[in-house]
Amino acid sequence: MIPRADKGNSIVILPTQQYESKIQNFLHGNNFITTTKDPTNTFQTEIKNRIKQSKTLIPSDSKWKYINLNPSAPSIKGLIKLHKLGMPIRPVVNWLKAPAYKLSRLFTQKINNIAPLPNTFNVKNTKDLLQKLQDTPMAPHFTLASLDITNLYSNILVLETKTILKDTLEYHQTDPQTQKNL
Repeated sequence: MIPRADKGNSIVILPTQQYESKIQNFLHGNNFITTTKDPTNTFQTEIKNRIKQSKTLIPSDSKWKYINLNPSAPSIKGLIKLHKLGMPIRPVVNWLKAPAYKLSRLFTQKINNIAPLPNTFNVKNTKDLLQKLQDTPMAPHFTLASLDITNLYSNILVLETKTILKDTLEYHQTDPQTQKNL
């Protein structure tokens, strides 16, 4: 197996069994649930029904744009972390063929337009971070810290996310029908 390394623009050569073991270790170590039945078709049907029900967020003449015509379950690749003990993987998931991919992009745009998050603590990329650091006054007693976050998005709780979205939309005085649809 010849996967890419996580950092350093290099590749790693390792036995396929070892690579697959790293993927399995990641999945088991992060409480993923395995299933014997692929839920993609069921989820696709649910997505189509939700799109049909949408009255205000998706115009009738463009609903077809948000249905993934040939959906499949997301796939995972692992970038090997050569700089870490045991060389674990950094998971990279391809969501392009997932049933909700196009719909999630639409809703992300709509939510950002209706209720944008304040960018106080956000950075877009390394260049943006460097610019913000240059613009920040630094005193000799200041200390910079770099935090290594583990599995940043592995457990985003749906109910808490819905509550945060509801509160944010109410704060931005979004009409109740749009709130309900989102």
